[in-house]
Amino acid sequence: MSALLAITWEPELRGILIVIIGVGVLCGSIYLVLATNLGIRLGFLVALTGLFGWMALMGLMWLIYGIGLLGPAPTWEPVAGRAVIADDVGLVRAGVLESSIDVPESANPVEQAELVAAEFGDEGWNRIAESDSAFGQASSRAGELVEETAAFDAGTYQVTAVFDAGGERYPKIGESVDFVAFFHKPHYAVAEVAPLEPTITEPGRAPAPAVIDDTRPRQYVYMIRNQGAERQPAAVLLIGSTIILLALSYLLHRRDSHLQRNLDP
Repeated sequence: MSALLAITWEPELRGILIVIIGVGVLCGSIYLVLATNLGIRLGFLVALTGLFGWMALMGLMWLIYGIGLLGPAPTWEPVAGRAVIADDVGLVRAGVLESSIDVPESANPVEQAELVAAEFGDEGWNRIAESDSAFGQASSRAGELVEETAAFDAGTYQVTAVFDAGGERYPKIGESVDFVAFFHKPHYAVAEVAPLEPTITEPGRAPAPAVIDDTRPRQYVYMIRNQGAERQPAAVLLIGSTIILLALSYLLHRRDSHLQRNLDP
């Protein structure tokens, strides 16, 4: 008894009870009406067929509109073994850039970063505007990666640019009809990370604004887009419910056929 009294009404427990009561009342009431009119076994079969038919329709709506029960969301993942690249030479060795960059020995880190950015543009990479939501997603993930790899500590860096390439969907009918474009090419992104100058925080005063340290070289985070599987649960629900619906419908059809043969003179 003490163990039962120790159970608190947490949201999870309330949710489980609500689902059980809702299913029991809805399905139970429908089964009660069908069992009264068709009999216990036939009424149960008809009610179960209707339930899985409704679940198949719900799974279809979830699959079309991307709502309901969702799977993993799209994220940026590090390219294995090439996540954080220290300089422009590493970009070529990692296969990010095809051509080597002619950087003068007298070039400072800012000029080196400008040459690298120009090479990205020449090789077809797109520079994402800072006002674009994609910039925030990529820069946030890049910040996590540089901290995980101990390249920078939190608060000692700033993402200054994000470049992306690839990700085209196919097959397409022309340029505008893309409802059959279920496949896509790999989508890559490179985030430029600049170190910040150390700041001194004084008690009672607002912290000084972050200033990029132009005497230290930039580093680059190489990422690939994981498209996720948001519609996977809906697809599983649709396929599974449809299979069970067809099986139950076949049982009802076979029963009607057998009954019709026995009733014919």
